[in-house]
Amino acid sequence: MKTFSSVLATTIRDYLTLKRALGREYEREEWVLARLDRFLAARHADLIAETFAAWCLTLQNLASGARRGQMRHVRNLCLYRRRREPGCFVPDERLFPPLHQVIQPHIFTDAQVAQLLAVARTLTRTSNSPLCPENMRLAVVLLYTTGLRRGELARLTVRDYDSHQRILVIRASKFHKSRLVPLSADAAREIDQFLEIRRQRRFPAGADTPLLWHRNRGYSGGGIGVAMRALFRKAAIRTSTGRSPRTHDFRHGFALAALLRWYRAGVDVQTKLPSLATYMGHVSIVSTAYYLHFVEPLAAAASARFAEHCGALITPGPASEGAR
Repeated sequence: MKTFSSVLATTIRDYLTLKRALGREYEREEWVLARLDRFLAARHADLIAETFAAWCLTLQNLASGARRGQMRHVRNLCLYRRRREPGCFVPDERLFPPLHQVIQPHIFTDAQVAQLLAVARTLTRTSNSPLCPENMRLAVVLLYTTGLRRGELARLTVRDYDSHQRILVIRASKFHKSRLVPLSADAAREIDQFLEIRRQRRFPAGADTPLLWHRNRGYSGGGIGVAMRALFRKAAIRTSTGRSPRTHDFRHGFALAALLRWYRAGVDVQTKLPSLATYMGHVSIVSTAYYLHFVEPLAAAASARFAEHCGALITPGPASEGAR
């Protein structure tokens, strides 16, 4: 735990200790509260309406949703403090900035994925990243075919790949959930070839080494994001608004592709959602539903399903005079 020195130091330590005793990591929250603690300590001030407003001004470089998130972390601390100090200041959440507008995900086409794989082969090898082309190719394959979070991909080790059963072991990911992720034959073959290249070139390939390896260590989640954005730019892939896609868009695309397969196969999609939630590491299908945007291919598949089962129940009304 970080060191705190403001008038809130004891409250912050007790608050974090309680939350972690309940099984929460609270790393992001600790980082935010540490910034608040330094701010208050530098001013020898308590947290009141004026100091909270001044601290919020230091967040102006952030997007509104990010500011709101940090302000909520502080508000939750104040609610905890109020149990002991009923008269303490608690920020009014109604005055917080609005959430971000929901970002429309970019759904990668097969042609775009093929383009990314082709461009990955052309990436430059360096002394720090001698396997850059192979790393990026495998990253694209796994993100596209499994819907992994980028942090989950970054934390994979060689031990987490079972070549006999063709599965990945995702250990204690978001919400402290571990799971097994079955791989397609093509994805398993990509990992096998990648590990064989490492052995042939005498690069580390032991059980505890990162699956995506460079600079004598693995990538961080943020590092994968930076590398993927560079790959998107080099492949000249843009969203409909002209922006670069997000690495997380692969996860959206994976969920939508699964839904489309079920629609087209004629299965009951609702009964399949728990399976998708388990595969993607969600707490419930409510989290999974966030990824199931009603994009055009999905709308067409849903309309076709409705027409197949209920079309006979719908009869067109009489044409109006203007339509004749």
